[in-house]
Amino acid sequence: MSSQVQYINPDGLSKNPAFSQVVTTHGNGKTIYVGGQDAVNAQGEIVGKGDIGEQTAQVMENLQAALWACGATFENLVKLTIYIVQGQDLYRGFQASQKYLGHLKNPPAISGLFVSALARPDFLVEVEAVAFVAGE
Repeated sequence: MSSQVQYINPDGLSKNPAFSQVVTTHGNGKTIYVGGQDAVNAQGEIVGKGDIGEQTAQVMENLQAALWACGATFENLVKLTIYIVQGQDLYRGFQASQKYLGHLKNPPAISGLFVSALARPDFLVEVEAVAFVAGE
C-alpha cells in the first residue's frame, strides 16, 4: 500500500493560502506528534520576553528542530494548533511564522486559540504540531 497525504479545501469552505481546511493521511508512514513548543532556547532561556514576533520565531525554530530529529520538515506538517495569550498582536505572530511556513505548497490545517495564560507568565505563544512522513 502506498502512503499518501492529501490536502483538501472543499467547495463551500474558504480557500486561504495560509492553511488547509482538511488534511488526510493513509498508508505506510510515520506520524509525528510534537508537544507544545514555547519560546525557550536550548539553554532553557525564554527568548523575546514581551515580543510576540520574537517568541513566534523561537517557537518555529524549536518546532523545526523537533521535526528534523524525526526526519521531517515543515513540508510534512499536517496540523498545527496555536495558542496565543489574549491581547497579543496576532498579525505580528503571523508575520514571524511566514519565514517558516509561507513557502509551503500545501500548508497544514491550523487552529488558533486565544487563551488567558500559558504555562509561564512570560510565554505569549505556544504551538503543537502533527506531521506525517510517508514510508517507502
